[in-house]
Amino acid sequence: MAKDQPHLSIQMSDSNTNGIPSRKQFSSDLPGRKESILTFHNICYRVKTKTGFLCFRKTTDKEVLRDVNGIMRPGLNAILGPTGSGKSSLLDILAARKDPSGLSGDILINGAPQPSNFKCTSGYVVQDDVVMGTLTVRENLKFSAALRLPKSVKDQEKNERVNQIIKELGLSKVADSKVGTQFTRGVSGGERKRTNIGMELITDPAILFLDEPTTGLDASTANAVLLLLKRLGNNGRTIIFSIHQPRYSIFRLFDNLTLLAAGRVLYHGPAQHAIEYFQSIGYQCEPYNNPADFFLDIINGDSTAVAMSKTNAMNTESTEECTECDKTIAEKLAEKYSNSSYYQETKAVLENISSGHKKKTKAIFQQITYANSFLHQLKWVSKRTFKNLIGNPQASIAQVCVTIVLGLIVGVIFFGLKEDSAGLQNRVGAMFFLTTNQCFSSISAIELFVVEKKMFIHEYISGYYRTSAYFIAKLMADLIPMRTIPSIIFTCITYFMLGLKPTAGAFFTMMFTLMMVSYTATSMALAIAAGQNVFAVANLLMTITFVFMMIFSGLLVNLTSVMSWLSWLKYFSIPRYGMTALEINELSGLTFCNGQTTSRDLPKFFFSKFINVSVFIHRCTGDGYLKEQGIDASTWGLWQNHVALACMTVIFLIIAYLKLRFMKKFS
Repeated sequence: MAKDQPHLSIQMSDSNTNGIPSRKQFSSDLPGRKESILTFHNICYRVKTKTGFLCFRKTTDKEVLRDVNGIMRPGLNAILGPTGSGKSSLLDILAARKDPSGLSGDILINGAPQPSNFKCTSGYVVQDDVVMGTLTVRENLKFSAALRLPKSVKDQEKNERVNQIIKELGLSKVADSKVGTQFTRGVSGGERKRTNIGMELITDPAILFLDEPTTGLDASTANAVLLLLKRLGNNGRTIIFSIHQPRYSIFRLFDNLTLLAAGRVLYHGPAQHAIEYFQSIGYQCEPYNNPADFFLDIINGDSTAVAMSKTNAMNTESTEECTECDKTIAEKLAEKYSNSSYYQETKAVLENISSGHKKKTKAIFQQITYANSFLHQLKWVSKRTFKNLIGNPQASIAQVCVTIVLGLIVGVIFFGLKEDSAGLQNRVGAMFFLTTNQCFSSISAIELFVVEKKMFIHEYISGYYRTSAYFIAKLMADLIPMRTIPSIIFTCITYFMLGLKPTAGAFFTMMFTLMMVSYTATSMALAIAAGQNVFAVANLLMTITFVFMMIFSGLLVNLTSVMSWLSWLKYFSIPRYGMTALEINELSGLTFCNGQTTSRDLPKFFFSKFINVSVFIHRCTGDGYLKEQGIDASTWGLWQNHVALACMTVIFLIIAYLKLRFMKKFS
């Protein structure tokens, strides 16, 4: 090693680097956890990609990882490489969170096959923080403890564990502060990242995975997070994480380094020996250069060391060396590593560990285990959902305010409806507005599963709760209140301002009808949005669907005049069922002529309005108007629309649940 490189002389494996306490000085872990060594053998991973348009699309196989081997021991194990090198894919494979199709190889824990529920017993911190921003740091940790620790652990012990994690991660000052959302300011980025780490440490996992833990953090905060991980590693945990381009103060904390490029291993071994290894194969690190930058420069082919290496290669005239020059730098480095002593030593250890214990990787990803019962999960997820609704009142308050304003506007426009031809038209118009407003206001429900998709997938595959518990909790604690209250407000404001039927039965029937329309439209929104990644796509699909439903609602076109090959579409119109129920409830039994038109005026009225006698007679009564529209005005005619709405609601909810249940469950 060159003497003019002072940074190389620092011992990165020293447990007291940067003042980090050694394992003897820090022993706050739960008893019973054993150190774990993770080994991976001949990992290969291929994915199928589609290119082209529609019928001309072609499927091609892309090789992401090729013959990757290594050992991850207690301490900091960094996976380093440029963008697209396969480091995140390798991390997900080791954590059992990658789709097993196209995957081959073996992963062992302490020489034994990886458990089938490994992703539930290990810790995994995703790159994008998935923590409820409307809750405090302590509440988020309590949620994790309540669902991931078994019910046999008493509440007092769970609280002690939460307090211990808060102290261990240095979150005492912000323990009762909200994490923060895009609308409200909360804790800092580093504290948010530590909260995510704390939620995974609740179960005291022996192996902790982190995907790009420094993403979005400034240099100082990133250094603090890695110091925390170093302390955890010194305490006996196996910390495995991917990282792109760390600064030198972070790099020197690494115990083990895996360097990837183009899906192949370029180096795997002690981090403090990496520069010495590259020097031995002809790449000299310049003084005061960051080793991480040096490695990436070599891979990208834009460093001084690479230029010098190319010059030396051009001076040699052997055929083998000329053939090597035609290969990419990554391929040459991978071949040199496969011939190095580091690879031979690693291979020997892996063969010794894996003898008699191999198990195919495809069989280990299936099982998800839960520490608590369905009812316990439902209770805690409902509690968190309700707290989130209360803690982020902007959307709910805004919806209530908009409902009040719209109700008053409708009440003023249609104020004091009379029993004449104009009153009939206004009544039908008001009912059309009420039903369509209930439909379009439900579009906001698509945010529920789109916004929380990443959080749901992470918590589900980590064993927090079942899909059914999450789905039902969302319906009870979020959707039902947000759809019931506006319907009640709308009915109370508009019913009396419009002067509709002065009977209690008609009033509550209208309220129930508006609720059913809102529930059905919301369930359709959930069915469309579940599994979607982009909010705009789900929003567009919902808008187009409701526009077509409005056409067949019964006002814009007389449904009895629609051609038979199109008339069946009316059975899929949510506004039609709601509007029909409201019309039967209000118009049945009402008379609209009220003596204003006499037999002497009939001919003049007919010719001026271009209508015939039968239509006029029908429209003089609400029953006649309903009969003209092909509507059954009986009691069963009223409730069969409610039954249709209820059936559609159930069908849409089943579709939404199945889409959640069977969506891709790998991060």
